[in-house]
Amino acid sequence: MLFTGNLPDGGVHYLPGWLPALEADGLYRTLQDGVPWEVHRIRLFGRWVDSPRLSCWMGDTNAHYRYSGADFAPSPWLAALLPLRERLQQACQSRFNSVLLNRYRDGRDSMGWHSDDEPELGERPVIASLSLGAPRRFLLRRRDDHSHKREFLLGHGDLLVMAGDTQRDWQHALLKTARPLGERINLTFRRVVTATAAPRRAGR
Repeated sequence: MLFTGNLPDGGVHYLPGWLPALEADGLYRTLQDGVPWEVHRIRLFGRWVDSPRLSCWMGDTNAHYRYSGADFAPSPWLAALLPLRERLQQACQSRFNSVLLNRYRDGRDSMGWHSDDEPELGERPVIASLSLGAPRRFLLRRRDDHSHKREFLLGHGDLLVMAGDTQRDWQHALLKTARPLGERINLTFRRVVTATAAPRRAGR
């Protein structure tokens, strides 16, 4: 893959401006109004809480997924995302059957430290993350040494791909900030390889 900014032992690849500005603008507007955004309930430290962002899980009908103690069945693909999926599959040389869309309304919306290492994603998953809207700091840290960190400022149309042993060896986060920030939408394309039991519609 022709990406830059690699972590030599993590398989993280960064391509700023991968989606041209006019396309990114149009897709951003489409997703704002065309996605059934929800507040997902997740299990955190033994309690069910509202996720601090708006989300939507989309994908093929069999792409069921378990995350933070909850089972999700995908909403149908938005038509505007199908050509994008094809382009990403070619760029990443990988197949994607689902996408998690997250909407960060301002700096108070966030994502804590975690790895996307659920069994449904299989070993050494490829996750393609496309950013739209206001730039946000995306952080990575080694799981065995939290002082070993990397940072990317992900802007409008930027693509970040996590592959190889990234999910085994690294955690990532999008932390809260008190600075005034605009809205950001993030799309993380994935391939679910193992269906979970007793799936339910996301957010219900």
